[in-house]
Amino acid sequence: MDERMNGVLIVGAGPVGAVCALALQQQGVTARILEAQPQDARADTRTLALSHGSRLILERLGVWGRLENVTPITRIHISQRGALGVTRLSADELKVPALGYVLPYAVLTAALKQALTEAGIAVEHGVAVERIEAAADAATLHTSDGRARAAPLAVVADGGRGDTAPQPKFERDYDQMAVVCDVTTELPHAHQAFERFTPQGPAALLPKEDRYGLVWTASKADAERIAALPDAEFLAALQQHFGGRQGRFLSAGPRKTFPLKLAFTGSEAGNRVVRIGNAAQTLHPVAGQGFNIGLRDAWELASLAGDTPPGQIGSSAMLAAYARGRRADVIGGLGFTDFLVRTFSNDFAPLRHARGLGLLALESFPPLKTFVARRMMFGARG
Repeated sequence: MDERMNGVLIVGAGPVGAVCALALQQQGVTARILEAQPQDARADTRTLALSHGSRLILERLGVWGRLENVTPITRIHISQRGALGVTRLSADELKVPALGYVLPYAVLTAALKQALTEAGIAVEHGVAVERIEAAADAATLHTSDGRARAAPLAVVADGGRGDTAPQPKFERDYDQMAVVCDVTTELPHAHQAFERFTPQGPAALLPKEDRYGLVWTASKADAERIAALPDAEFLAALQQHFGGRQGRFLSAGPRKTFPLKLAFTGSEAGNRVVRIGNAAQTLHPVAGQGFNIGLRDAWELASLAGDTPPGQIGSSAMLAAYARGRRADVIGGLGFTDFLVRTFSNDFAPLRHARGLGLLALESFPPLKTFVARRMMFGARG
């Protein structure tokens, strides 16, 4: 049965899909969400780093005030191991309350779920989209329950994990994995984050309540070995890898690993289907850009839909305008993270010295530092 619907169908009830639905409703556009996971699916244990720009989006949606266990990042210390060059970013210098915020993924999803319920936005759980057919006037979503739902616009925000994901237009395998866990250190974090570049890849410490969230990048073979080390050996290896800026590492929680890559699929603009968030682009976690770009995707798409006549929502003209508007932010984020990974993940002496000079220049030239920091917080528009 083909069910015709007004408004927008969103595939995926994660944060990007939920933000898109809430923002669309704010713009007077109805939305409905299809989610492949059951309603009682196990909570995600990941840690999120939200930019200040993402906080502003969540504030405008009335979600920010619901969040608990949020740790602000007021300073960021950027360095490279075994070489000169340090840059320090400060919220005070940029006149913002914080450069970013760290919180559990599950906290954000729970707050967004509550907001969707209070807003009366329907979410159908346990419904996987198996195929999308695009026509001139509508996109038809064929789902695992045997139904077909048609709407003038389908927004795919499933993180690229669904059956409808096309081949990326561009892809780069970094041959790296991230080892993630919580760690405690001898010195309190004082709301300072660290980004430490090493020849094996970056290592980040993100202040998280009374501890740190660690993201340790290594080659695929080394990452599996590192994650499997007993706690004492893991802490000793981390101490040697990261150094003593926070004193001794005292404890480490359970470790998880995930592969790192760059993939650009694009928005498929012009055929009643648009992809946002990780469904459109996947970035290396260095500098924490990927998730925040996804939230900006959702916000900008909803804002454009609100400015589009109802009969033109989902049209090729609207989606082409969306793709043009997002190009600088998305391509800029992809290029920035790819540049950092490929430039810093090596031990080539001339490049190591050039990196040090670059960090020193960034530290000593405040306008350049402000330019970089504002783009990390707000995207290409700064």
